[in-house]
Amino acid sequence: MKCVFCGCLDSKVIDSRLNEDGTSIRRRRECNQCGRRFTTYETMEIAPVMVVKKNGARQEFSRNKLKMGILSACAKRPVPMEKIDALVDEIEKKIANSLEQEVTSSQIGEYVMEGLKKLDDVAYIRFAAVYREFKDINSWLNEIKDLVKEKK
Repeated sequence: MKCVFCGCLDSKVIDSRLNEDGTSIRRRRECNQCGRRFTTYETMEIAPVMVVKKNGARQEFSRNKLKMGILSACAKRPVPMEKIDALVDEIEKKIANSLEQEVTSSQIGEYVMEGLKKLDDVAYIRFAAVYREFKDINSWLNEIKDLVKEKK
C-alpha cells in the first residue's frame, strides 16, 4: 500500500478491524520508510449484474423485483415467506455463481419456474401463464397436464 506521506510502496499492517456493519475492514498501517502511520479501508467490490430483456434492453438486476414477481405468483397461497426468501436467495446465488456480468430475463424466468414447481403448483401455473405468455386455454391445459405427469 502506498504511503500517503512519502509515497513509499512498502508498509506493514499494525492493526485490522472489521467495521460495525461488517462491510469493510479498517487497517492501521506503518510506512517502512518514513515510519508514519495511516489508515486504509478495504471493501468488497461487487460488479452489478445486468439483465438482458427480451427486447434487448438492459437493466441492473434487482432482488426486490425478483421477489415481487414471486410474491405475485404466490398471492393468496399457503407459501411461507421463509420459503419465498429462500427461493430468491437461491436464484440470486445461481446468478452470482455464474460469474457472468449479464443474464437473460429468460434464464431468470427458468430459475423461478424451477423453484415454484417445488413450492406450489398453483403459483407455478400462475407464473408460467405470464412468463410463457399463454394465449388460450389449451396452453393452460397442456402446462397443467405436464405438471400432473411430473408429479406422478
